[in-house]
Amino acid sequence: MNEDPQPSGNPWLKSLLIWSGIFLALMMAVSMFGSKVDPASAQIPYSAFRAKVTEGSVAEVKVGDDRITGKMKNGDAFSSVPIPNDTSLPELLQANGVKYEGRAPEEPNLLLYILVQALPFMLILGVAFFALRQVQKGGGAGGAMGFGKSKAKLLTEKQGRVTFADVAGIDEAREELEEIVEFLRDPNRFSKLGGQIPKGALLVGSPGTGKTLLARAIAGEAGVPFFTISGSDFVEMFVGVGASRVRDMFEQAKKNAPCIVFIDEIDAVGRHRGHGLGNSNDEREQTLNQLLVEMDGFEANEGIIIVAATNRPDVLDPALLRPGRFDRQVVVPIPDIEGREKILAVHMKKVPLAPDVLARTIARGTPGFTGADLANLVNEAALLAARRNKRLVAMQEFEDAKDKVMMGAERRSMVMTDDEKKMTAYHEAGHALVSVHEPASDPIHKATIIPRGRALGMVMRLPERDMYSYHRDKMHANLSVAMGGRVAEELIFGHDKVSSGASSDIQYATSLARNMVTKWGMSDKLGPLQYEEQGEGYLGYGAPQRLMMSDETNKLIDSEIRGLVDDAHAKATKVLKTQVKKLHLLAGALLEFETLSGDEIKELIDTGKIDRPDAPKGPSTPAPVRGSSIPKAGKRFTGPGAAPQGA
Repeated sequence: MNEDPQPSGNPWLKSLLIWSGIFLALMMAVSMFGSKVDPASAQIPYSAFRAKVTEGSVAEVKVGDDRITGKMKNGDAFSSVPIPNDTSLPELLQANGVKYEGRAPEEPNLLLYILVQALPFMLILGVAFFALRQVQKGGGAGGAMGFGKSKAKLLTEKQGRVTFADVAGIDEAREELEEIVEFLRDPNRFSKLGGQIPKGALLVGSPGTGKTLLARAIAGEAGVPFFTISGSDFVEMFVGVGASRVRDMFEQAKKNAPCIVFIDEIDAVGRHRGHGLGNSNDEREQTLNQLLVEMDGFEANEGIIIVAATNRPDVLDPALLRPGRFDRQVVVPIPDIEGREKILAVHMKKVPLAPDVLARTIARGTPGFTGADLANLVNEAALLAARRNKRLVAMQEFEDAKDKVMMGAERRSMVMTDDEKKMTAYHEAGHALVSVHEPASDPIHKATIIPRGRALGMVMRLPERDMYSYHRDKMHANLSVAMGGRVAEELIFGHDKVSSGASSDIQYATSLARNMVTKWGMSDKLGPLQYEEQGEGYLGYGAPQRLMMSDETNKLIDSEIRGLVDDAHAKATKVLKTQVKKLHLLAGALLEFETLSGDEIKELIDTGKIDRPDAPKGPSTPAPVRGSSIPKAGKRFTGPGAAPQGA
């Protein structure tokens, strides 16, 4: 979409010209210093020449100081090198009737001589000029002598044009930016009521929510010049370059006003001043200072709107966020179910769909997905359909693509022993069974013992609706479900055979319990106080750091975290001990079918049976047991522990 105002020439033609010049120079050198002997004449020794003269075989000669040329009576040409100061040669020639004359010395070609002498200097100058041109290209706009020129690119090409019709699921953010576009199109509509055009709009949102897409839509709708640049393009290793580029960018914008300048990832240059170590970030701070002055300083920049995007608004300098610079902070949120349905509709326009595809159903099963995630989901579904040689993308492809995106790709080539499969089946059955008996837990979407990503098995739960906050009972339920896999291993295989499969579960439970105690005030003993904050370093966020407090308080925090996890462990143990028969039943079903849906798990727990259509036997589709009870697992497991698994 970007056009270079000075397109580079044909590199093939440049190479041809360079090699032609080198070849010409070599030919000139050869012509200057090469042999001057006539290729048609035979070279003979001087003694043989005198013998030929004495024999009377020579017809005529030309005698020079350094060479003798002539013809034999039979017409053959010859040449010879004479002995210096041989005064007897004229008498010999005259005595034998040979026609002879003197040979004038050859005068050198002055122009050719000068060119050959200057050839090394010309080559040196040519190499230097070529190197300078390459440095100029590598130095961006302005070349080697113009590091301070802006790298902002003017979008003018119409191909790939994005409009607001291509933006869905973030209606509020789109409306904020549509107003800016309307102001540029018809400023009198707002100015007659005393309104002023906003100087800047900051797009804030998580990665993948559509900030850059919104900026491209502004470019497609505005009908005014649109400059785009990345925040990292301002910063260089040379002092003062960033500030110079900011000045040059605004000078270009003034010449094209009214216009829009889009700065992507502005946190690369707009971080809070004074957080560096020593003078390591002086150049970035000077660049930020210049940007602040240009946006709202003594000189007015009428008609220039700055649109910036970041997913880290907390690290930006406060002076950058005040009114008069970025007048609006447009939050680009993760879409809700309605937004996801609209986004899917936009991306599905490019895909041939089967009649059974329902965007609403897919949207319900993808909570937390951003616009980029949904675009990736549609693309993965299309790729799956192509690999299966289908002409239309069906609902099954979308379900398989959703599982791949959310749980990772299946690793069916991974060889697992029967003992490892059994361990994994009981681990995931423990998660599923505790989840079913926790009223506050999210419904189970799917349970599988097929390795996906880095996990040997997984129980996936999906909320019934979009959730924007979590309650205490749900957090306690999540802790119990996380402990369900470890408890199942302890009950079935014994304390000594517990595996490392619960490592990710333990990590999740510990992190959740810590946040409940130190950040969310869900400890009765510690009360609603904050005891921990997110650490921040020069390069960004670091590990959580506890606030300064007494040793007794630290011990109490650790005790409360341990107590929450222990309570969840005890709760999961109580559930599984009372439901051990169903644990065997569910693990046996996972061993036979490998993957069970949430409805099948509920049906199995309620009735002890699973009704499935007949399917052929095989590693990917286990033999169904139609209308019969799933057999219990066999003997006690005595094999090695399983690898880390997902909960």
